[in-house]
Amino acid sequence: MALSDVALCARALVMIGTAPISSFEEDSAEAEIARMLYPVIRDGMLAGYPWRFAARGAWLARLSPQVGETSAAPNDGSNLFALPGDFIRLLSLETDGGKVPRFELRDRAVMCDANDAFLTYVGRLAEARFPAWFDLALIARLAAEFCLPLTESNSRADYLFKRSEDQFRQARLADAQQSTPHAIDDFSLIAARG
Repeated sequence: MALSDVALCARALVMIGTAPISSFEEDSAEAEIARMLYPVIRDGMLAGYPWRFAARGAWLARLSPQVGETSAAPNDGSNLFALPGDFIRLLSLETDGGKVPRFELRDRAVMCDANDAFLTYVGRLAEARFPAWFDLALIARLAAEFCLPLTESNSRADYLFKRSEDQFRQARLADAQQSTPHAIDDFSLIAARG
């Protein structure tokens, strides 16, 4: 079942024993806290691990330096490339010749010594595309974050943070199992056994 941003927050609010919301625009403390915290927590969860389900790839557009702009413009032969609008976390940067060994993130761009660049990254995607195991981890984290401002219970917030860490570990494990494991093909100790 695909959940929306409001549905994810409503479930988190139920977990801490408060009234669920049906819109971020409601006139309630729950809606205000959910509206303020949800985007940051969602992006933080997506940035916290190189999720396979959120991995994206794109050739980057080179930026031309703006007239009079000196702080962001590279002066060592490097090029500046624009990051995609849905960019959250960089996973790798490559060119036609292989991996780019040195790069630097700057504001909404990446600087490197290449003429073209292919970015593999974690991107922001619609909540309806989140897998169920990520939904569970996100709901647990939202509940932990919403708990203190809504209930002022430190002990309940501590419990929910521990629970959210367990859910995060389970989500990482589920995500890691979404592809064939890397095999050790050539290892000298295994070969020495004969």
